Amino acid sequence: MKRPPGLRVFAAVAILLGTLAGCGDSSETGRESAGGGTGAFPVTIEHALGKATIEKKPERVATVNWANHEVPLALGVVPVGMAAANFGDDDGDGVLPWVDEKLKELEAERPVLFDETDGIDFEAVANTKPDVILAGYSGLTKEDYDTLSEIAPVVAYPDAPWATPWREVIRINAKAIGLGAEAEKLIKDIEGGIGAAVAKYPQLKGKSAMFMTHMDPNDVSEVGFYTTHDTRTLFFEDLGMTTPGSIAEASKGSDKFSQTVSSERIDMFDDVDIIVGYGDDKLLAQISDDPLLSKVPAIERGSVYLMSGTTPAGTAANPTPLAISWVLEDYVKALAEAADKVK
Repeated sequence: MKRPPGLRVFAAVAILLGTLAGCGDSSETGRESAGGGTGAFPVTIEHALGKATIEKKPERVATVNWANHEVPLALGVVPVGMAAANFGDDDGDGVLPWVDEKLKELEAERPVLFDETDGIDFEAVANTKPDVILAGYSGLTKEDYDTLSEIAPVVAYPDAPWATPWREVIRINAKAIGLGAEAEKLIKDIEGGIGAAVAKYPQLKGKSAMFMTHMDPNDVSEVGFYTTHDTRTLFFEDLGMTTPGSIAEASKGSDKFSQTVSSERIDMFDDVDIIVGYGDDKLLAQISDDPLLSKVPAIERGSVYLMSGTTPAGTAANPTPLAISWVLEDYVKALAEAADKVK
């Protein structure tokens, strides 16, 4: 449950005072900007909402918002607290399967889970007494950031909300905990896995793909899609695919990660080879029978891959450090089956 602002700030300030009491010299000597780095501290990381200065290697790492906890976990560091999964969590325990697997691998207990159903639970975050708060991939507002910054240094997104590519999520979060070199190895390992999976399906190379947002089967008057600012769309490039000109053009001049268009303008997607999205057989039948949507070449020929957004597999289509390897083989295979229908 989201706590009243007064309680949240009071708890945050209490932790802040305790933290300040133990701080030493705050000299600028040796500080670095985000990207690269030796793992030396103090370190300063600039981001879209300001900058975070971490005086010494954090011992207590907290994360907020989606998937940031996957970075320290992938690097062998167990957070003291992290956001509970609020979608794609099919067993309702707040932890997605790839995270659960990693915790078991590390023989670690589950961290405190922050319930973000109604927003960030600042009081719960403060209670974990973190040395740093990671949010390199997030939707933090300035108000969120300011409140969290009273608890500990906060590493927010480098450019725009919910738009940090998975490599940069790893780099910016890892830099804050002194594991920049390890982060580069992790990235290379993930890239190697992607390359091996894609090599099995040469039909993917060069195919253009768009990712539809959730659509109501009872109302297909509008089509939503993720823009080039969203990591789901960007991930197609990792798979050797391309962004359709229609999506690229619609993404210009806006930092929004999704947009909608009227179905009456559906011909704008004539350049799309493969449509990926969230849905089921009912939705697929609905769009295939719709007099407007059925005219889209990708829908007409059936080069469409829909997945349930409420399952772990659908959730993993949003690429995150641990989810990529977990879903990769199945995801690439399904895309290849759609690509086979493109002539």
